[in-house]
Amino acid sequence: MTRSRLAPGTGIVTVPGGAPVLRTSGGEFLRIDTGGVTGEDLVRRLAGEGAPEDDETSDEGAHTAELARLVEAFEAAGHALSTPPRAPLAGRTVHVLGDPVLTAPVARCAGAEGAEVHRITPDGVAELARAAPDVGAEGRVAVVWCLDSPVPEGLWDTADRLPGRRIAWLRCHREGAHSWIEPLAADPGDVTSRHLRLRRLAATPAHRELAAYWAGHRTPDTGPHPTEASAALIAALLTADLIAWAGAGAGAGTSRAAVLPVRRRLRRIDLRDLTLTGHSVLPVPDVAPLPAPAAARTRAGAAGARP
Repeated sequence: MTRSRLAPGTGIVTVPGGAPVLRTSGGEFLRIDTGGVTGEDLVRRLAGEGAPEDDETSDEGAHTAELARLVEAFEAAGHALSTPPRAPLAGRTVHVLGDPVLTAPVARCAGAEGAEVHRITPDGVAELARAAPDVGAEGRVAVVWCLDSPVPEGLWDTADRLPGRRIAWLRCHREGAHSWIEPLAADPGDVTSRHLRLRRLAATPAHRELAAYWAGHRTPDTGPHPTEASAALIAALLTADLIAWAGAGAGAGTSRAAVLPVRRRLRRIDLRDLTLTGHSVLPVPDVAPLPAPAAARTRAGAAGARP
């Protein structure tokens, strides 16, 4: 008989005087038709209670086939597993770089979820961006870049090419009292840091001032810097995005359509009170250059006609 056990988050509730009830990991209560199997035997079998020899003794009873049928039904519905569940980031490699106040908790969180975490340098990111696409590594490699400061002009331009190399690209930075978590980009059509800058400039009447701020024309930074609590929150949100990306790549019941909102969501955290707000954002499509004005074309034609 299979050695399946209840899936994580799932349990069997024994109602006094009534039949056992399944509580799903999502909180639903479902009645169980146990047939000729007692609720005690079902609980003992799926909860892993009792010694293995006890299971062998029960196999000799007339209700063995019924018990096997129930276990198979639990497995088919995903309420029981024959093998321990894999960590959500198992088999994924996550390269981390940036400021240690943020990269340290990100590395811990991603590692705890099964990722193989490596420190990387900006030069290493550039090498990844130049490398030929690796079909075998698709959906398995990610770069997470965390800054406790505004993004210096041009710093992330090379990393914006990572999605074209089948490498996921996730980042965050701080501007004053706000930390910004940009959407994960894993495909060529996803939102990059360049798209975010263009969208934010277009959305504010102070676009010249914002551009000057990003370019470094500002007074020295006075914080506030991430605390242990705010850094943990940022790391958790970044890890959640990685888990959504890994789930879509694994096809483990997570469709790309379900993950797409994660790739279109810009989040802002106020470091003073840990308030989190989300903003939808779309890629900026490439456009052809504007044609030259008619007057300029006329002057150019006239100049070309002279002997």
